[in-house]
Amino acid sequence: MTSNSGIRIPSRLPLLLTHEGVLLPGSTMRISVDTARNMQLVKSRLLKGTSLKSTIIGVIPNTRDPEHDTDDLPTLHRIGTAGLAVQVVGSNWPKPHYTLLITGVCRFRVAQLLKERPFPVGEVVQLDKLEQYASADAADAVDAASADGELGELSQRFYQVAVQLLSMLDMSVPVVAKLRRLLDSLPRETLPDVLAAMIRTSNQEKLEVLDAVSLEERFKKTLPLLTRQIEGLKLLQKTRKPRPDDDKKVLAVRRGGVFPGRQFSLEEDGEEDEGDDIALLEKKVRGANMPEPALRVCLKELKRLKKMPQSMPEYALTRNYVELMVELPWSKSTTDCLDIRAARVLLDSDHYAMEKLKRRVLEYLAVRQLKRALKGPILCFVGPPGVGKTSVGRSIARTLGREFHRIALGGVCDQSDIRGHRRTYVGSMPGRIINGLKTVGVNNPVFLLDEVDKLGKSLQGDPAAALLEVLDPEQNHSFTDHYLNVAFDLSQVLFIATANTTATIPPALLDRMEVLQVPGYTQEEKVEIAHRHLIPHQLEQHGLTPQQLQIPQDTTKDIISRYTREAGVRSLERKFGAICRAVAVKVAEGHKAAKPDPPLPDSSHAGGEVGAQEQEGRGQETLGDPGDLALPPEMPIVLDCHALKDILGPPLYEMEVSERLTLPGVAIGLAWTPLGGEIMFVEASRMEGEGQLTLTGQLGDVMKESAQLAISWLRSNAKTYQLTNLAGGADPLEGTDIHLHFPAGAVTKDGPSAGVTMVTCLASLFSGRLVRSDVAMTGEITLRGLVLPVGGIKDKVLAAHRAGLKRVVLPKRNEKDLEEIPPHIRAELDFVTASSLDEVLNAAFDGGFPATQEPFAPPQVVSKL
Repeated sequence: MTSNSGIRIPSRLPLLLTHEGVLLPGSTMRISVDTARNMQLVKSRLLKGTSLKSTIIGVIPNTRDPEHDTDDLPTLHRIGTAGLAVQVVGSNWPKPHYTLLITGVCRFRVAQLLKERPFPVGEVVQLDKLEQYASADAADAVDAASADGELGELSQRFYQVAVQLLSMLDMSVPVVAKLRRLLDSLPRETLPDVLAAMIRTSNQEKLEVLDAVSLEERFKKTLPLLTRQIEGLKLLQKTRKPRPDDDKKVLAVRRGGVFPGRQFSLEEDGEEDEGDDIALLEKKVRGANMPEPALRVCLKELKRLKKMPQSMPEYALTRNYVELMVELPWSKSTTDCLDIRAARVLLDSDHYAMEKLKRRVLEYLAVRQLKRALKGPILCFVGPPGVGKTSVGRSIARTLGREFHRIALGGVCDQSDIRGHRRTYVGSMPGRIINGLKTVGVNNPVFLLDEVDKLGKSLQGDPAAALLEVLDPEQNHSFTDHYLNVAFDLSQVLFIATANTTATIPPALLDRMEVLQVPGYTQEEKVEIAHRHLIPHQLEQHGLTPQQLQIPQDTTKDIISRYTREAGVRSLERKFGAICRAVAVKVAEGHKAAKPDPPLPDSSHAGGEVGAQEQEGRGQETLGDPGDLALPPEMPIVLDCHALKDILGPPLYEMEVSERLTLPGVAIGLAWTPLGGEIMFVEASRMEGEGQLTLTGQLGDVMKESAQLAISWLRSNAKTYQLTNLAGGADPLEGTDIHLHFPAGAVTKDGPSAGVTMVTCLASLFSGRLVRSDVAMTGEITLRGLVLPVGGIKDKVLAAHRAGLKRVVLPKRNEKDLEEIPPHIRAELDFVTASSLDEVLNAAFDGGFPATQEPFAPPQVVSKL
């Protein structure tokens, strides 16, 4: 059924005068804007407008020659088309202008010109009636209502001719296939405009169709144009030789291209013989704007192709090579649409926090705006998984208005994946770089090299070495793929790499990139990200609305602290997905229960017992009270801690710090992992023996050496710190065996950061005193007792904050790294910077070290005495 309210355009419209073509309702056209009036219209209405109405403008065909334009406004054509500006692209070459992509909506008549400057504005009267149809059946009902009389006959005849025309065209062309699918569902009154805009017609013929306000007149004007097109296609099929001036239009349709100021043209070139096919290929080669060396190689291969019979296996290989050379974007590029303010707004809306990274990206964009020919730099985002490295690269592409292409390098172990295979091999193909350029179709896209730290190496070569030329701004202007065997300029490509750690990136490759650290998020940042991005996205993915499910911030904090332990937000998003699925079941059950149930047998005739059994059975089926079956669940569902436990189960992570430090010989260290920072317990015990040291917990060589350093330093300072062995002697290792253990033995651990933690743990063991349960520490040690700086300070501090610790002991030379810590976290933690192990021990024990009070006596020592 038809809606009573039709769609209306504004009564006052800004008027855009165009001499490049005629926009018809239902068609899309690119219009180049370079006159003063039109450019002022674009700046005032399209670029600054915020509502949908501000993007609707009136397009008036201008018959005056643009070369003779004056300051006076020309006589306006009486009929125009109201259009919706879909896209606006600006450029300064060869002169300042805008290119608009406009979709025609309906006809209008200019009733009165209200003003001429800075751009014309007219009072218009809408001529076409636009109705909203509930379904395709509604369109059929309208057609049936007008089926009587001459108009009905014209409509039916026009429809048959349109079907005949589409049947003669190639259905592999997307435009043709889409129009054929929509032909039966479109209202008949819209078909003349749509088809007249798509077939090959002159501007004067399109103008006559535009002026045909009456539907009957419109059918009569358009029908001969369709008939002429059909006759031309029949003649083309007989000759099987396309006219030379048709090649460009045929190529444009096959590639889905649109000429500026012209509408789609549907042509079918029929089957071509071999000679014409090679001639067309040669024309494409000469029109591809290749550099001179590439053109010479391509013409040489084309000359061989002409002399080669099609039955030879090499024919297909050579043909594929020439076609690839034609398809590569040797000179095709997109124009950067740089606006630093808009870029700042876009980055802030897409990503919360990450201030340092966003500041560096804005610096790059600002330099790019001031200096167009910028070489490099190659940016490398390094950080834990799930912190948004890939999405930042996608946002940069959106900001620049460039094409985006992601190349996954994880597990790549063949250099041919980067450089391609030589054409002498069977099944040879170009590398991922050249394939990516072919996919995006321009020579200045944004390439994201994902997981560059996970490149492999095999007998087929080292792909990391193959990337050296790609990522060097001084060399990639002449990158040579083995398959192409000619140089391709990659200097306009913006390369962005991502990695979880720089430890596995070869030094030569790392030297070519500017590393930007992307640390993990704090709990407060995760809460903001969850409520700004993750929860709305999961609600949309699961068909829920905020009116059906609400997750308070306190519940979000519980999920972050008790159900996830990560630097990013991927696990957090999965938890929200699990919650949405559980709520979706409740909502779906409520909708089902709200439907009327089939009538039950009358209990007055069958007996009350039968009715009770029916009700009991239905109640067990829904796992609820039978009386609630006809009512949906209360909305919204607010998730509290009890519902959280029912959906996600018992908490996965509980704070066990105080429980682990109930005996001497336990200390808390801070470790960095590719997944972010973690707290790490170090445990030590001693027993009677011969002074042996046992290390367990999958420790690497560096950590084993740190343990030896800790033992040696404590033995050399045993008198100073009043450390004794089990028998009370001065040497802590005399007659004593030491066992040093790092829990989570399945995880390999290495690095110098645990040196101060081992010293503190062993000092606690030898002195019998407890380490403070709220202290964590990190730092490298020397044999003289100095504390040296380490890396990953921000991630380690965030891990200590997540664990509820209050004091963090850091090397003195890492004090500068505290500036990266958010201010509210710095305020909640007590930082102790130490340059020697004396300061570390004083901060780790209550009352300093050695203490004035009596040491804690372990149970085994008391029983022995």
